[in-house]
Amino acid sequence: MPGLSEPDRREEAADLTAELFVRVAVSTRTSPHLPNMATCTRTVWKVLAGCQRQLLTAGGPAYTGVSHITPRNFPVRRFAAVKALKKDKKDDAEKVEKRVIDDKDRHKPYGKTAWAPVDDVYVRKYYPRTIYDAGDAIDLLKSFQDLDFTPHNQPVYVNLRLNMKLEKKKRVDPFVSTVHLAHPLKSEINRVLVFTENADQAKVAREHGAAITGGAELIQPILDDQISADFYVAVPEMMAKLIPLKNKLRKKFPKSKRSSVGVNIPKMLDLFKMGHEYLVEKECYVITQIATLDFPKEHIVANLQTVLKDVCSHRPADAGPFIERAIISSQTSEALWFKSEDVLPKPAEQQE
Repeated sequence: MPGLSEPDRREEAADLTAELFVRVAVSTRTSPHLPNMATCTRTVWKVLAGCQRQLLTAGGPAYTGVSHITPRNFPVRRFAAVKALKKDKKDDAEKVEKRVIDDKDRHKPYGKTAWAPVDDVYVRKYYPRTIYDAGDAIDLLKSFQDLDFTPHNQPVYVNLRLNMKLEKKKRVDPFVSTVHLAHPLKSEINRVLVFTENADQAKVAREHGAAITGGAELIQPILDDQISADFYVAVPEMMAKLIPLKNKLRKKFPKSKRSSVGVNIPKMLDLFKMGHEYLVEKECYVITQIATLDFPKEHIVANLQTVLKDVCSHRPADAGPFIERAIISSQTSEALWFKSEDVLPKPAEQQE
């Protein structure tokens, strides 16, 4: 059938296929010696494939199930437009600035019921959070202790969230610091170990209250837990020999950033014998004890001011406020937000 057109070839193939199906069906019903219907069906499909090859390859392309009249030409980069569209939507979302509502002159905060509740019992989410003065927050902690009959000497903690950002996408590195509290939390002196192999430096260290002095001979006893201390300081010449202690001491390992490496041994001992250590956790949080609840209010405020002042010294003052949020609480009380800027000394006071 080479002289037939393509539509005629397709019609002829369809007629032959239909006739073949009819013959197979009749034979299956009338002859008991033929195999089952599944075998006949497989045979039909094989014959059909042969008919297609014989009938459709004579004068044109084989039938593949896709119309040759309207070819489907896919673009080479058919997903490029979709990706570009998603990117444009993301850019538009970034351009939308967060709406900032100024509640300064409003009769009530936006989305709240009023500025302050008029009753002792109220749903907290309908009113803005109360931010206390530091002194008032401490008075509330003491009143909570009286109402709850909790221990008088329970610890008082401060929780700070810091703004670690600097200019040009830089950040303040998490730090560890040691300060002298105006009113120490404990009366006993911290055990300080001094690493030095100089006999004169070791003598000076013992005179200024070092619990243990020595050189490389102390490394193995420390690894075996035979010797321990609250703080470890060292002279620069000993740092190369102390590398085996890094994994053992971890945060207590002497470092220049923590002021635990230097040549001024008396100064380091004065700092660490009665010093209070705190560190930045989870990149921007400082959680540390500043007093116990039986301290006088003035002593708690003085210790709080010492810690806040030392925290703010780790970021340039011209970079803006360092403390974003400040909370004070006792071991058994609720957390109270307080104004950290009222505790810190004013710029005029610092210049004087």
